[in-house]
Amino acid sequence: MSDLSDRDEETLALHTIVPFYVPDKLSGRGSQKGKGIAVFTSGGDSQGMNAAVRAVVRFGIYLGCEVYFIKEGYQGMVDGGKNIVRADWASVSGIIHRGGTVIGSARCMDFKERWGRLKAANNLINLGITNLVAIGGDGSLTGANQFREEWSSLVKELVDNNQISADQATKHGHLNIVGMVGSIDNDFCGTDMTIGTDSALHRIIEAVDDIMPTAYSHQRTFVMEVMGRN
Repeated sequence: MSDLSDRDEETLALHTIVPFYVPDKLSGRGSQKGKGIAVFTSGGDSQGMNAAVRAVVRFGIYLGCEVYFIKEGYQGMVDGGKNIVRADWASVSGIIHRGGTVIGSARCMDFKERWGRLKAANNLINLGITNLVAIGGDGSLTGANQFREEWSSLVKELVDNNQISADQATKHGHLNIVGMVGSIDNDFCGTDMTIGTDSALHRIIEAVDDIMPTAYSHQRTFVMEVMGRN
């Protein structure tokens, strides 16, 4: 008989780490040939976003996907046109060390309305994009999840409005989304450290180190306030 109570066994099961395994047929070179995938950054920028964008683009190309940038976050998705452009290997060269996001980020009130999400869905379907990588904070990922949940009804509405064909609706009837947390707050569950947190902590340490000589010189105690919930 086990010495663990039912509650202890449940807790142990919840904290058991299961290795994440992706079969070679899904992650091998060219295994996803022809599939459309787009990456965008949304909300406040944070250092490390460019490295994440680079990783998405280059691994997507390795898999054989047609990779796109969506510039200016959700606003670019709604506006479409030149805001959604193909990305290649060279598109992300020389950006890994740069702060912020090279593809831009913007607040978008239009995406909060259904008509805005309908326009975004139409733009994506016309380019064959049904896989999105969203890099942002809580609001950005909440919006992405709502978009995913509404996708079927948005596709149906586009068909009813004769904006897309029935064949397009069948081919692009499902939306896949991967969320990458870009936030210096480090306040999102499911990840040990969000994108931008490490750099933010280093900046805090540097600022404290810089001001300490002044505090010693004047024999005073300084209180420093920093941004972030954690």
